[in-house]
Amino acid sequence: MERWHPLPRIFAAGLAAAALVVCADARAFAQDRSDRGGSLVGRIAKGVLLDPTTYTPAVLSYEGMRLDWNTSQVFFQHGFIEQNARFTMSGLPNDQPLGYHAGNREILSIALDNLQTSLVNNVGDRIFEEWLLAKYPNHPKVVKTFGWIERIGFASYLSYLRAGPHFTQWQQNQRIAGEMGLR
Repeated sequence: MERWHPLPRIFAAGLAAAALVVCADARAFAQDRSDRGGSLVGRIAKGVLLDPTTYTPAVLSYEGMRLDWNTSQVFFQHGFIEQNARFTMSGLPNDQPLGYHAGNREILSIALDNLQTSLVNNVGDRIFEEWLLAKYPNHPKVVKTFGWIERIGFASYLSYLRAGPHFTQWQQNQRIAGEMGLR
């Protein structure tokens, strides 16, 4: 069964919105280029690529899912079923789990989806930040501070939403396996 991923659509919509913002006020960006150094695209790319909030949600979700998946294996070896539909053979909840390597590929796919979501947010945030810096050149610290607050807030929320349940499940798996003597 093919799994549907909404993130490519979100990514395309984010890029379209970013392009609209850049094109809508390109004159202000061009006028202010010399003050901040480098091209607009270069500043945005550098800011996004060097920002740890771009990668943190993907890394945390990957690690949480790997811990959850690895500690679930002992249950699968004893005939238990998988509740998460993304990790079942049929794509339905409460069914036979994927094989170990197929599960690892699914984990990587989900982590890359999280990276894509974070990239779109950070590119949009940096574009908006550049627009605000051009509009309010006397307040760069305020603009940059609000940019950091938004990016950290988004990365924290995305990490909590996507990784938190897996870290909790990992701990439960360890506890239950110990209680059942399934080590």
